[in-house]
Order: sequence, then C-alpha cells, then structure tokens
Amino acid sequence: MAEISSSIPTPPHCTADFCLIPIGTSSPSVSAQIADVQRLIEKSGLKYVMHSAGTTLEGPWDRVHQVIGQAHTILHRQGVVRIQSDIRVGSRTDKEQSFEDKVNKVRELLKND
Repeated sequence: MAEISSSIPTPPHCTADFCLIPIGTSSPSVSAQIADVQRLIEKSGLKYVMHSAGTTLEGPWDRVHQVIGQAHTILHRQGVVRIQSDIRVGSRTDKEQSFEDKVNKVRELLKND
C-alpha cells in the first residue's frame, strides 16, 4: 500500500456542498445554529450560496475544509455535543469551474429543449 506523504499537496480549488446537523439541541429548530454558521462563512471570504438543505462553498481546498471544521467548533462551544455533517466535495485539475458555471451550463442546455 502506498504511503501518504505530507508533502503531497491538496487540490488548489474545490467546491464543497455541506449540510451541518446539530443533534440533541433543546428544540427541533436549528435555524439559530445555522445562522451562526452562516455568519462564520460570510466572514471567511469564501464564495458561497446557502440553500434549503445546506451550503455550497467554493475556494482553496484547505480553506474550505478549515471553515467546515470551524463551523463544528463554533457549535460545540455553544454546547452542542454532537454534530453530523454530510459533505460532498468536487475538484478539477483541467480548469477552475465555479458552482455558478456548472448551473449556468445546464440552464444553457435546457434553453435548447
């Protein structure tokens, strides 16, 4: 099995869609916690879009993953003992493509229907 070296860099750019789920809060509503996460994301400077089932982040691989980790830390510091996150990450080496580019490409194709 190949050994993983710390000298192997991470991809320079990625898009990550994540859904952070606080578990065991005193209310079934988690909108206050999600608002705190959105404030963190806004301050991060990363390009993002919030949607009904999570948030899509775009930027350098290490920074995107750092912000997701910081979102966990913020909520843990508020007393949320358990957090589950679903994360889907994409990267490309042939070109840098934004999440807007991907959506616009499909919309362009749909215009031809």
